Amino acid sequence: MINNKELINKLKEGQVILYPAETIWGIGCDATNEEAVNKLIKIKYRNAFKGFIVLVDRFSQIYNYVVDVPEIAESLVEYADSPLTIIYPKGRNLASNVCNEDGSIAIRVVKEGFPFEFLKTFGKPLVSTSANISGEVSPKTFKEINPQIIKSVDYIVDLPNIILKSKESSILKLNINGEFKFIRQ
Repeated sequence: MINNKELINKLKEGQVILYPAETIWGIGCDATNEEAVNKLIKIKYRNAFKGFIVLVDRFSQIYNYVVDVPEIAESLVEYADSPLTIIYPKGRNLASNVCNEDGSIAIRVVKEGFPFEFLKTFGKPLVSTSANISGEVSPKTFKEINPQIIKSVDYIVDLPNIILKSKESSILKLNINGEFKFIRQ
């Protein structure tokens, strides 16, 4: 069983966690904590100018982290039948190293699984990125996670036998005028 109180304390302390996202295994941290995000960048050997996906548990939270939410965004999220990440033109109220170098921010509203239940309690956005070294294949099972990642994180959510959808989220880029294009389907 997961101790949400302990997990919340770890995230508040700036620690990086390994957890089952609703799609694949991920690593994450408090999306408002710049030092924690820097730690995550080092663990993944990731380009510091490349933004991250942020998870929230309900659409209304997006208004806290996006400047000028396009009107169509809520319908896109509501009617998506699989996990959908939307890249919005400009983020705010997040660690500066979470947004892409152009200021855009990728956010996914989670609807099920561990992240959904946990985020309702945490009350903050969570950085979510695949639990791999940048450039490696994304792990679909706990056994596929690079041992270096396992050693580098501060806390592991103990659900190693969980079955995930094994398909990364679709990603679409949304302009302020409501036009969008798929980046990954």
